[in-house]
Amino acid sequence: MLIAFNKPFGVLCQFTDRSQPPRPTLAGFGLPPDVYAAGRLDHDSEGLLLLTDDGGLAHRLTDPRHKQPKTYWVQVEGDPGEEALQTLRDGVDLNDGRTLPARIERLDPPSLWPRDPPVRFRKTVPDAWLAITIHEGRNRQVRRMTASVGLPTLRLVRAAIGPHRLDALQPGQWRRV
Repeated sequence: MLIAFNKPFGVLCQFTDRSQPPRPTLAGFGLPPDVYAAGRLDHDSEGLLLLTDDGGLAHRLTDPRHKQPKTYWVQVEGDPGEEALQTLRDGVDLNDGRTLPARIERLDPPSLWPRDPPVRFRKTVPDAWLAITIHEGRNRQVRRMTASVGLPTLRLVRAAIGPHRLDALQPGQWRRV
């Protein structure tokens, strides 16, 4: 079984949380029993999360050797110039090594649900949206990549993993794939 889930902002990619007070987890969304996340999305990231009850499928979806492309819609602070975009395309040096080349495109602001809490807005600082497709999945990789070229991430929504798309799923909704 494969489930596509739109993970809301502030939800952990696990079913339990031992912190006090406990944070929201996947347990609150009526997902089928015995599925687990194939990959992760940070607490402060939103969008497509795949869940499965098949360990082999989870491995094929998440192992970097299978190179499943992951596409993110990223709102960044600042107005990215061509030099910054090309640097991201070529790969950037992070503290855990150089990233693989990425596909980077400017994006019109996507039609998304409101985020709670909303992204901070500053009249004097422009922002822009990028579609970023990577073939890796390092910890907070997209945020670190954009920061490395002076474009801090304000909002990050995963739109696709391989052929699987977020489509019209709203936060907290899921469907069988």
